[in-house]
Amino acid sequence: MTFYPNLIRSLLRLGTLVLIAASSLSAAESASVGNELIARDVSWDGGRVSTSTIHNFVGQSQTPVAGGDEFSLTVRLEGAIADVRLTAADFSVSGSQSGPGNASLDVRLIGKTVPLDVVVRYFAKPGEPWMRKQLIVTARQPLRIGKVEIEHIAVADAVAPYHADQLTARGAAQWRPPLGQPVYTQQSGTWWGTEFPAARNEVKGGELICGYLTTVDLAVGETWSSHPSVVGASDSPAFVKDAFLDYIDATRARPLRLQTQYNCWFDYGKAVDTDKFTASVRKVNEELVIDRDVPPLRAYVIDDGWQDTAKDWSRGGVWPVNGKFPSDFVQAREEVARAKSALGLWLSPGCVFGGQPAIPKMRAAGWRTLDPWMSLTGAPYMDALEKRMVELASSGIAYFKLDGVFGHLNTRNFDIEGFKGGEPELNDSKYDEAKERYLALGSERLMKIFQRMGTANPDVYIVISNGAFLSPWWLQHIDAVWMINAGDAAKGTDRTAELVYRDAAYFQLASADADNTQFPLNSIFNHEPKKTATGEAPDDFRRYLLMSLSRGTSFVELYLKTFELSESDWDVLAEGVKWAHRIFPAFKRSRMIGGNPKMSEVYGYTGWTTDSGYLSLHNPSDEQREFQITLDRSLGLPKSATGEGATYRISSPLAEDAEALPKTATAGQPCQISLPPRTVRILEFTRTAPGAVR
Repeated sequence: MTFYPNLIRSLLRLGTLVLIAASSLSAAESASVGNELIARDVSWDGGRVSTSTIHNFVGQSQTPVAGGDEFSLTVRLEGAIADVRLTAADFSVSGSQSGPGNASLDVRLIGKTVPLDVVVRYFAKPGEPWMRKQLIVTARQPLRIGKVEIEHIAVADAVAPYHADQLTARGAAQWRPPLGQPVYTQQSGTWWGTEFPAARNEVKGGELICGYLTTVDLAVGETWSSHPSVVGASDSPAFVKDAFLDYIDATRARPLRLQTQYNCWFDYGKAVDTDKFTASVRKVNEELVIDRDVPPLRAYVIDDGWQDTAKDWSRGGVWPVNGKFPSDFVQAREEVARAKSALGLWLSPGCVFGGQPAIPKMRAAGWRTLDPWMSLTGAPYMDALEKRMVELASSGIAYFKLDGVFGHLNTRNFDIEGFKGGEPELNDSKYDEAKERYLALGSERLMKIFQRMGTANPDVYIVISNGAFLSPWWLQHIDAVWMINAGDAAKGTDRTAELVYRDAAYFQLASADADNTQFPLNSIFNHEPKKTATGEAPDDFRRYLLMSLSRGTSFVELYLKTFELSESDWDVLAEGVKWAHRIFPAFKRSRMIGGNPKMSEVYGYTGWTTDSGYLSLHNPSDEQREFQITLDRSLGLPKSATGEGATYRISSPLAEDAEALPKTATAGQPCQISLPPRTVRILEFTRTAPGAVR
């Protein structure tokens, strides 16, 4: 029985909060704000607001704060020639107000030397093991805000797990901006960040800083609110990433779902038209859904090739439909409706790839353009883009592949004074602040569009592709992000080489020994699986397909040469899509394990629910290999699934592998798998009732 220990822990947490609140009230210059899972001690002794402690009741730990600026604002007054950086020390406390149950606290500040009022708001919701902080700024004189640091506190055990820093304009697969990644504490098990993809959350000189660049002009009396910072609690520093990703999952724009769809790009490229597309929709639906009982795909997607770039977009609206389709895609919509699905479209916010020929007329009209693409901060174009994308979403377009956001694999564009957009000189780090500011402003503009699209169509699915960057906070606005720094077609002479190419890119972004990107693999767009020729041995295709799907992304887009596939090809494809549907609940906790694919080391993927899971392994080498796992939290099992002695029955969708695999595995005990050369193994684990396995 665990009732009494849990009750005692809950009472202790409640008692701690009551004691903190009581002492706060008696002091009259301090308070504790939070809930039963996390709390923050705030004081304004002597008129300066500051944080002293974060209480992690989930992990029974504390994060002491040993000073810092608490927050900062970089502003420039109207008529001034220089910025001024303001911190909590530059303000006096004029009052405070606590919300019901100490779940929120507003501390009101008045600028000592700058005519500026600030409310520092700390707030939490019941039952959430995280809480937020926000700055609300009111100008008493015209000014411009150029930078905000919502958090600026001294935390001794804070670390930034993300290892990369490539904010480049030129360079193939060299795009790793240090933006929108969390900070963790090593002893107290808390995670920190800003709820904004283009924020810089970092540790500098022992200071934990969460902030971002902006350009906000305020007139007298105008008020502006920052994006919130957020701090969360975990039950153990060893699993703080799991706690952080649980928060991301809980705050997504839309719940995680399995998005299976067909994309016409490998079928037709830019030569797609109504007849070709509808023929492929009929064929895919017939082969997979009607003949093989695959659940209906969620979308059929017209890729690059539907837009009319001969028209003047500055006059008639951006992203018009060309003569290959009617303006409302009526035949395509009817065909996908018969397939019990919805229509999706490719589109490039920056007019990259197939949108580029439309740019000269917009440039001639005075719209803000770069070389060679559009600025994502130019008002006329972005306003027109918003109108068009919301219109499409309202009309029932259910999927958007937004390609060419801030550039592509080889080149990125920035709207910086004195530059055309993507010059090699912009690789110099001295331009990083200007580049980062453009990314922040462009991201904010896109976020507003995404919000309106979601309102227009609550079931919409949005992917940001080339030129995006992997911040998990994007998922509060869209559904999946391109894995970046990889090509659309996996390179290789055979399926082993193709897997190694794509999985090496996964290793680079996900491994703690490489970039260590803190991003859920279940929301990666990886441009797989593809089947563009027939004649392949069914077993080779099946193992490639299952290994590809086992990466654990919920976004499964099929790239096919639809009319070249054999009956056997369709059989295997149907098996794979059905497997993804069955195993999908485990994708919520998908992760990569093992070694470096480029070094021919055994690697794979795994995902778990409370009572089941899967494991994929690939041995790309020419030698027999052994691989050992332990079913524990480090492998991805939820804490509730790691009970002592829990037993799992092992099976495989690859029936011929059954004899070579262990029959059972026990939580906490090692389990060894043999891998012949150049082999894929797929294992499924089902938790059994006590005594059920013999």
